Amino acid sequence: MEKPASHLLFSCFFVVLLLLSRPAASQEVEDETEFSYEEGSEHGPSQWGEIHSNWSACKYGRMQSPIDLLNERVKVVSHLGRLKRSYKPSNSTLRNRGHDMMLEWEGGAGTLQINGTEYVLKQCHWHSPSEHTINGQRFALEGHLVHESSDGKVAVVGIMYKIGRPDSFLASIANHLAQVAGSTEREKVVGVIDPRAIKLGSRKYYRYIGSLTIPPCTENVLWTIVRKVRTVTREQVRSLRVAVHDDANSNARPLQPLNLRSVKLYRPDEEDQNN
Repeated sequence: MEKPASHLLFSCFFVVLLLLSRPAASQEVEDETEFSYEEGSEHGPSQWGEIHSNWSACKYGRMQSPIDLLNERVKVVSHLGRLKRSYKPSNSTLRNRGHDMMLEWEGGAGTLQINGTEYVLKQCHWHSPSEHTINGQRFALEGHLVHESSDGKVAVVGIMYKIGRPDSFLASIANHLAQVAGSTEREKVVGVIDPRAIKLGSRKYYRYIGSLTIPPCTENVLWTIVRKVRTVTREQVRSLRVAVHDDANSNARPLQPLNLRSVKLYRPDEEDQNN
């Protein structure tokens, strides 16, 4: 006996809801060659959700990233508290995933604590230009520090950069990037790297719930975007792009609708800022 069409429609709808509501275990794809950042192409951002069924959140998700951090949408708060980072040096591998360079720490490189949950720092990678914008302004580069809790929840700290003085952390891994750029190898063991060398430069940060910005675009990612825009040289931005070998000028996903989500800006009380 055939099932009525309404039943099949409900079943499909339920499956989509199930996919979108899962915690965002940091299963960003390891091989990014199946999708591109070229708008209008068959594998471009608007088509990501059609490439694989488990990438459907890229198309149907209601909490997608990146977003524009517009002043009018932001609620200033002081109760979120300072970022509690307990990072540590750890062995790492520099990996070319196809569209970005990822620095991955073996076994994690310390923790970030948010709302009583401990997230382990797994990896960092970079997008150029920035994916998030502030009041419509896009910057030269955005770094993502990806953390994962023991139960598979994901928290990402985003740091944006404008062109200016060199960034000291990128300067410290410049030789490793150059070696990857001059090789056909997709990964390079780089030894012990200290993530504490990645500077935030501000206690102020934006906080919202979003998604991974690459397929499978899984939602329920806890985003923290540092308010201070740091500096980087054009050569440092270029070195990250050249090392990837994908001939693209950009690896930034277009902005996504906010869809009534709340965006908070943590600003310490005045007495805390002096401590």
